[in-house]
Amino acid sequence: MNNLAVSYCRQGDYALALPLYLKRLEKRKEMLGEDHPSALTTMNYLALFYESQGDYVSALPLYLKCLEKRKEKLGEDHPDTLLILSILGRLNSK
Repeated sequence: MNNLAVSYCRQGDYALALPLYLKRLEKRKEMLGEDHPSALTTMNYLALFYESQGDYVSALPLYLKCLEKRKEKLGEDHPDTLLILSILGRLNSK
């Protein structure tokens, strides 16, 4: 599902990509739980999608939730946690 969404994005067909990203996140949460690393990665992809569209209002809460959950699960110094901090820093500069 993610690969298809990425393909749609590369073709510029964002209207077809968004429902796939949303469905994938829904399924990951349902199957693995909201705190599972794979669900958090999927949430991060959705945030990246919104950011790429200039929709920072939708991206920011997802990034913040990812940051919170990754800090809880992985710690503040884990590379995945630091990646989200880096992304948030980039957003603040826009």
